[in-house]
Amino acid sequence: MSFQPIIPMSGLGGWAFLNATRENQTATFEQSPTIRRDTDYFEAKISEIDSAEALVSDRRLLRVALGAFGLQEDLDNRFLIRRVLEGGVQAEDSLANKLADDRYKMMAATFGFGDGGPPSTQREGFGAEITAKFREISFEVAVGDQDESLRLAMNAERELSEMAQERPESDDALWFRIMGTPPLRKVFEVALGLPESFAQLDLDRQLEVFKDRSDSQLGIARLSDLADSDVLDGLVERYLLRDQVAQMQAQSPQAIALTLLQQLPQRI
Repeated sequence: MSFQPIIPMSGLGGWAFLNATRENQTATFEQSPTIRRDTDYFEAKISEIDSAEALVSDRRLLRVALGAFGLQEDLDNRFLIRRVLEGGVQAEDSLANKLADDRYKMMAATFGFGDGGPPSTQREGFGAEITAKFREISFEVAVGDQDESLRLAMNAERELSEMAQERPESDDALWFRIMGTPPLRKVFEVALGLPESFAQLDLDRQLEVFKDRSDSQLGIARLSDLADSDVLDGLVERYLLRDQVAQMQAQSPQAIALTLLQQLPQRI
């Protein structure tokens, strides 16, 4: 059995505990027999794979490949994944470019099966790069098995920090990526107090609201501002606080009192 992360409470208290113990918990998790077997196998075999068909035909390899992009739930959707990988990202009408979830595009671009030239699987060090991402996201998934909100917080912290370092053609390009990545989109929607009906608005109007509210409520004038750890922390903490309040509203007064008591500072 794999190591299960220790999450003693939810909300901001759970987030503080997780951050204080994350290094040790992550190291223990990565030494789990299942994680080691999967990553060792991937690094040993991936250089032998030269096509999308070969990748999806090996379930163990595919599990790691999908897990590295947070797409582990698609393990049984081999036909879809093969089409995504074979289509690449260079053609505007490729399947990866058509899908709303931007993670498929990132996976197709990373493996490079459909864009001409040798795939990335033939590049030295590629296997280690993918397994590093797989281990990181697998730990997030394990946290999410106990507290989905903390998993989304971890995902946002990691992805937005990386995204803030990029230099796209425009800031809007990053916003559209966030809007097309369900886990990131949810964090912003909750942090900004947006209703479920918000997703029904025209995309350009959604973009305008995301940008305006992020600036006024979070101090994020441009997404590059998230390179500042204080700004990023503010977003994550606001998300967790609003999420916790929403969950508490459905509880009894006694349950709310108990939850608040659990959030009091404790020695970790």
